[in-house]
Amino acid sequence: MDAQFKKGLLDACVLSVLSKEESYGYKIISDLKDIIEISESTLYPILKRLEAGGFLTTFTRQYGGRLRKYYAITRSGRHKLVDCEEDWREMRGVYQKIFEDENIFK
Repeated sequence: MDAQFKKGLLDACVLSVLSKEESYGYKIISDLKDIIEISESTLYPILKRLEAGGFLTTFTRQYGGRLRKYYAITRSGRHKLVDCEEDWREMRGVYQKIFEDENIFK
C-alpha cells in the first residue's frame, strides 16, 4: 500500500476511534486490531503529529499507581475526520470507475 495513502488512512482510523471516546495508546491499537495492523512505533508518531496539528489534545490520568497519557479528539479533529470521509468517497468513486463500472483496464 502506498505510504502516503496509508498515512491518511491511519489518521482516519485513529481519529475515528477517538471520536467515540478518549483513549490511550495500547487501547487504540487494540481497538484497531480487527481493522488494520498498527504497531506502537507507528501509532505514537501519528498521535504526536495529530496533536501538533490541533486535531487531538492530551491529558494524564492515574491508573494502577502510575500516570497514563490519554488522547481526545478536538473540534478540528472532528472536521478532519469529515474531510477524511469525503476523501474516501471520492477515492471510492475513482476506484469504482476504474475497476467496476467502466472497467477501463480490461
